[in-house]
Amino acid sequence: MNLYDFYQKKLEYSFEAVAADKELATHIQEVLIWLRLLDAPVDGKFGPISSASLRQFQKLTKCSEYGYLGQETAKKLIETSPDQLPQPELQLGNDLASRILKYMQKRGYQIATANKEYNIVYVEGMNANGKLNTDPPNHFNDRRMVIEVINGRPSIIANWEATTEPGYYYTYNPMNDKGAARIAFGQFKAWRVGTHGNSEPHEALVQVGQVKVYRDANKDMMRSGDNIEEGYFGINQHWGYDLPRSNIGLASAGCLVGRTRDGHRQFMRIVKQDRRYQLNNDYIFLSTIIPGDDLLKQFPG
Repeated sequence: MNLYDFYQKKLEYSFEAVAADKELATHIQEVLIWLRLLDAPVDGKFGPISSASLRQFQKLTKCSEYGYLGQETAKKLIETSPDQLPQPELQLGNDLASRILKYMQKRGYQIATANKEYNIVYVEGMNANGKLNTDPPNHFNDRRMVIEVINGRPSIIANWEATTEPGYYYTYNPMNDKGAARIAFGQFKAWRVGTHGNSEPHEALVQVGQVKVYRDANKDMMRSGDNIEEGYFGINQHWGYDLPRSNIGLASAGCLVGRTRDGHRQFMRIVKQDRRYQLNNDYIFLSTIIPGDDLLKQFPG
């Protein structure tokens, strides 16, 4: 049944009973996603993350039915719009974390604002201090960052050397006849904790959702003019084997790569502390890829 039927029948369901009714679970997930309390997509599986999001809705709306679905909760789910929910007001300044979130807001990207929910962000062509570099090819000259919003204030809790692009080797010797894959700027919900690599397997975020890539058919190491594809390309978030900053080598055929092993291990330890992953070890992580020059053009330091 859907929420309207549930409300009319004046029922009371435990969250386990909600999970057993796929139509009802799906409808509630659709509402929670619309209210920006739950990540897309809808899957009809009312597990720990969906349950936590419904509890958060009940708390925000001061619902007396905390922990189960009854008439009051169903009515509020049906009648509440996003602008009626109290939202944590972001307190953004001119620091790098704030400017990144301002950029994400302007682009309409999703921002995790709850404590212990992390924003994974890659900024292309930027140094650790937030200044642009010349972004030469085949270099680890991008940043991998984790940003947390604590009581409305964003903070970069970690910031590592990285690359968002393939190096010389796989550009000139692409694994795909159409050309090396270069991930598009944007935001994608596409990665789950898993294992990357054969010769040196290690824990990583592995691609399980679709992303967009540019195919560098002319091997000029640029996106402009290249064809765009959307799909599953094995673009994982892994380590770069401690290679020199000036040589990506075989570390990336298009993946999002942190240069050092130690830095990557820190990255994985942090993202696995995310509240949503703790609730569901199959959680699919969102990541955002931003061009540093456009970021600083719109929000200069």
